[in-house]
Amino acid sequence: MPLSLALYHLATQGLSPLAPALLRQRAAAGKEDLARLNERLGKPVRARPPGQLVWLHGASVGESLSLLPLAQALRAARPDLGLLFTSGTVASAELMRRRAPDDAIHQFAPLDTPSAVAGFLFHWRPTVGVLAESDIWPNLVLAAHAQGVKLALVSARLSEASLTGWARFPSAARRLFGAFDLVLAQDADSGVRLAQLGARRDGELNLKLAGDALPVDGVSLRDAREALGQRPLLLAASTHPGEDEGVLQAFEMVMAHPSSPLLVIAPRHPTRGGDIVALARARGLEVARRSLDEGVTPLTQVLVADTLGELGLWFRLARIALIGGSILPGIGGHNPLEAARLSCPFVSGPHVENWRPVFAALEQAQAVLYVSGATDLGDAFRAALNHPEADRARAERAFRLASTEDGALQAAASQILTLVGAAS
Repeated sequence: MPLSLALYHLATQGLSPLAPALLRQRAAAGKEDLARLNERLGKPVRARPPGQLVWLHGASVGESLSLLPLAQALRAARPDLGLLFTSGTVASAELMRRRAPDDAIHQFAPLDTPSAVAGFLFHWRPTVGVLAESDIWPNLVLAAHAQGVKLALVSARLSEASLTGWARFPSAARRLFGAFDLVLAQDADSGVRLAQLGARRDGELNLKLAGDALPVDGVSLRDAREALGQRPLLLAASTHPGEDEGVLQAFEMVMAHPSSPLLVIAPRHPTRGGDIVALARARGLEVARRSLDEGVTPLTQVLVADTLGELGLWFRLARIALIGGSILPGIGGHNPLEAARLSCPFVSGPHVENWRPVFAALEQAQAVLYVSGATDLGDAFRAALNHPEADRARAERAFRLASTEDGALQAAASQILTLVGAAS
């Protein structure tokens, strides 16, 4: 084993006794599920389903959700396959509880300590492991490979900065990336970089281009339409601290419009709902809060949608949406195709580093409009209210782009099923 990996193994082994206390601290801060800490320590309590088991891992909400269409394609071809999802955040666990197939299992990913990894693999004995994007933990990957688990790295993303970091440890990189039996890069540039580190090049797949439309609860959609009536809905989706103030300022530029628009702010982290309510009320706005079942009345100007799993509802209703996490630097943007798949016109801020290949494709298709602050966003709101035709045409181009990766998804499912067969 390369020296750097051996030292990593020893260091994580030495830290293992501290793991329970660290996890309890994180649970007290709301970053772990106190009732499920054993999963992080490689001590699961749920039974392993019989037969072959495909394990799908995504670090957080975005990666986990991007794996769902792939899981559905696998299950459609092989209904007998067991599905195990792992992720690392409380929010992703809650969303997977709602969105994963009924008979699928979700577990928190084990800490990357030798003992936790060993317990996880001994209990679940996955046939194939599918890891999304760039969440690669050395102990977990190498132990799974050593035990004969076929490994796939899909929608793999590697930046130039990450390549530079890995290049400092070339032997470790070759050992780690060489453990994968299937590598599907998110884009051509990532494929080239991964190959420089010793990874295979088996094709390309961007799972975030291949996803299904966000679901919606029919009763909620009906009730929301009734509450809105003829009022247009302006949406700020997945906002982060520091963005809501600009959204509210932009809304104040159009709130006197004769159509009486309703602003919906859906924060990326619903726990911020109370803070956003306070910001809106400080500006003298009439506010309702979704998590408290406060209904929209004709006097309501702002609805804070601080609930999980309802973006599909708001994108279906919105005249236009801001894709949050993009106005301020350091966040990197969020998935614009969630809006595109529902033909919802959208705008984005300029800071979309985490989604650069997707936005580049949208730019080429003339399917995205950028705003740089409150004034630009207010202008976009006003245009959506007065002259929505251009927004609708742009949304149609985005919708067509969002449908282009379906063939690659099916091809990836076939390649993974080949690994399942090879492991039989």
